Amino acid sequence: MKMTARGSIAALMTCMAAAGAATPAMADSVPVGVPLDAVKTTLGVDAPRLDTGVPIPVVGAPEAPRFHEGSMLPTPLLPVVPIGTELGNTLVTSPVPNLLGKPETDGEGSLDAPATTMRARTPGLAAGGLLTNPDASNFGLPNLTAPELGLITPELTGAPSALLGLATPR
Repeated sequence: MKMTARGSIAALMTCMAAAGAATPAMADSVPVGVPLDAVKTTLGVDAPRLDTGVPIPVVGAPEAPRFHEGSMLPTPLLPVVPIGTELGNTLVTSPVPNLLGKPETDGEGSLDAPATTMRARTPGLAAGGLLTNPDASNFGLPNLTAPELGLITPELTGAPSALLGLATPR
């Protein structure tokens, strides 16, 4: 192998390693601040503040179909696909005037929902064919069977929670 070929291969490997190391980590959710400043200028009241995260769903690998003896169609016919995402941290704060009946006791109410991982599985379909495998006693022709159809139920798992708070000035 010539020196120029070795140099080219070394440069290629170096570039590939640098590209792999520089790949940014994928975020689970994108933080978003909802602009509500127009409420204060339009209505003349203090506007609430809303910060949340938009979830980015990540699709997993579909369940592989399995073949069973005596069945011509795989199970499941329509595979179940897992999807996972993180519901971002959500914070809603709003001024609460005259909290204790006096103007000097203005406070702030808040609702905080910490980030939570949610997992889902799409529905699937299991079906049985109208024909059996070839039957030797029927001259190699398949027999008719009753049709079978089943729905694999979707799933949604997670444990979202929220904290409600009320604060007064000291």
